Amino acid sequence: MSARPQSPTSPVPLEAALSPDAGARRAPLRMSPEEFRRAGHALVDAIAEFLPTVQEGQRPVTTGEAPDVIQGLVGASSSLPEEGTGAEELLRTTSQLLFDHSLFNGHPRFYGYITSSPAPIGMLGDLLAAAANPNVGSWRLGPVATELEAQTVRWIAELIGYPTTSGGLLVSGGNMANLVAFLAARRAAGAAWDVRKTGLRGPGARTMRVYASAETHTWIQKAADLSGLGTDSIRWIPTDVELRMDTGALRAAIESDLLAGDRPAIVVGTSGSVSTGVVDPLREIAEICREARVWFHVDGAYGAFAAAIAHPSSDLAALSLADSVAVDPHKWLYAPLEAGCVLVRDPKLLREAFAYHPPYYHFGQEALNYVDYGPQNSRGFRALKVWLALRQVGRAGYVKMIGDDVRLSERMYQLVSEHPELEPATQGLSITTFRYVPSDLRASVGTAETEEYLNRLNEALLERLQNGGEAFVSNAVIRGRYVLRACIVNFNTRLQDVEAVPEIVVRVGGEVDAEMRVRDGVR
Repeated sequence: MSARPQSPTSPVPLEAALSPDAGARRAPLRMSPEEFRRAGHALVDAIAEFLPTVQEGQRPVTTGEAPDVIQGLVGASSSLPEEGTGAEELLRTTSQLLFDHSLFNGHPRFYGYITSSPAPIGMLGDLLAAAANPNVGSWRLGPVATELEAQTVRWIAELIGYPTTSGGLLVSGGNMANLVAFLAARRAAGAAWDVRKTGLRGPGARTMRVYASAETHTWIQKAADLSGLGTDSIRWIPTDVELRMDTGALRAAIESDLLAGDRPAIVVGTSGSVSTGVVDPLREIAEICREARVWFHVDGAYGAFAAAIAHPSSDLAALSLADSVAVDPHKWLYAPLEAGCVLVRDPKLLREAFAYHPPYYHFGQEALNYVDYGPQNSRGFRALKVWLALRQVGRAGYVKMIGDDVRLSERMYQLVSEHPELEPATQGLSITTFRYVPSDLRASVGTAETEEYLNRLNEALLERLQNGGEAFVSNAVIRGRYVLRACIVNFNTRLQDVEAVPEIVVRVGGEVDAEMRVRDGVR
């Protein structure tokens, strides 16, 4: 009798890979309860000691190390090790690497981009989710996880004033949330010729048009590209003096496309632009979309959660009028990355955009199966960290934290306005923009030469600030002016952190200005 051939993945016979006691496998990844407990406790202890150093600002926001330095630290060019490393030692060295060489968005003086401080309960939630490891693609594979995600979606809708009967699901972030809504809108607009079956050039198809302002995030180009509409399908609507969509121009663009025989498909309003936090005139846009029978989508990835503290007459309250809304719990709900969420008023339309049912997807029961509502089949339990935080603090807790962030941003704008070497630009939601202007250049602000120099100066200042570790801001370009941008979505940020910003910016700005003038030979 010939010997059985060995599998290329099993270099030793199966019998030799099993221990003699009850045939248990000696799998290298397994850990005994004692080993797991010891390694886990050590890691939790290390994180517990690390967190206050970030939350209280006891370490720099970032070390500002160059890519080649980080590559050297992680051994980027090394080969895959032949033998493994003990779990405790591996977790200890890796945690130290992350603690000592990262940019910390939980630092109280992190004002860059729109990435929030991570909620500690969300950190623990990710651990718990990974332990159970449900596949939230179908109810059968994750019954509890599915129901908790559905509840999380309803609670998010309730928090922002959106109908709780809507459909939705958790996704990776704002880009994906907006894309899912975009594809649902594409399906609805192309229902007359079954766009899912025949595509955008099928019998009876009409050229679809999308409408957005220049303040819309770049997800829209990706969505137009990936959906097959193409970026030329986008009608860029001008903005008013406050950078809000010009509704008169929107109405005219839709009417023009209808006369040309095109199909106006989607209007995108922004609820909290990335650059300045501006909120489009959502009520007026909703009315235009209702009259023209066009899908109204709101990109509320950042600002939609501010609806929880908004006056009922505000445009934020008009989120309820949209056909779909994208929000990011990993922004203003302080969930650890990744956690985006899409809401669609009519769940049936969301399902019509994604559901397919081959024989092997017969789940044998009437239950919520998220595979039918988005592009993923296998889905992690993203919702748990969001659900836990919502349960921990409730509506009142989020109203307080979001409100505090807005008030701190307004205070920063006030401080910037009062400083003789800082020029305020905008303040919207929790974003303040401004620039550094040396005192001797105040009188010539607005001239071409001074504006060109101030743009270069503030760009160089931004790089110095981002590498310095004292305070991390980003930038925006507003009507040709390069400005610094501070966004607060951070429950660790305190009043003293905001009050420190003007002094830091002016001090570092003065250093950069002096260096540039010496280099350029200017006194």
